[in-house]
Order: sequence, then structure tokens, then C-alpha cells
Amino acid sequence: MDFTLLAIGLAAAGYFIGEGLKNFQNDKAKDPLENIFGFNKQELIKESKVHSFLGITKRDAETLIQDYPSIPHITLNGKVYYPKHQLQEWMKEIGK
Repeated sequence: MDFTLLAIGLAAAGYFIGEGLKNFQNDKAKDPLENIFGFNKQELIKESKVHSFLGITKRDAETLIQDYPSIPHITLNGKVYYPKHQLQEWMKEIGK
């Protein structure tokens, strides 16, 4: 039984390493976890977490949001959320 679990673990590790190497530096590649676990790109990011998603300080994120009111966002029950995929695409466009 121990060898079976070890074999399954090695097979899974090999799969993820292989997929990672196959899609290395490919921006259009799909995330293997997206296929397996059904994650999608429609995740929403809370306004308070945008800074960590973008890799900037909270103050810089606040300034970015104020300076660019066209940033893709959704307001639900008075709280602001940012669609992850749309935010990535918007950042690519604004950076050009």
C-alpha cells in the first residue's frame, strides 16, 4: 500500500513538472489546476487584496484605483471586487 501511494505521488509530481516545463514562459497556457479542479478565471479579488495581486503597496493600489476609474470592477452589496482575468488584461493594456 505504501508503494502505491508513493507511485501515485511520483506520477502526480511528474505530471505537474512536465506541464510546467511544457508551458514555461507561455502567457496563454492554461493552469493545470484549472483543468483538474475546475478553477476558472472568473475569480473576484477584494479591493483590499488588489495590491498583493498586482505586487504593489496598498498606497500605490489606492492611487491606481483613484487615477484610473475605468479599471474593471464590480460592486456587490457596497463592496468593490475586481475580476482577476479582466484586471490582468487591463494591466497589460495600460502598460503598453
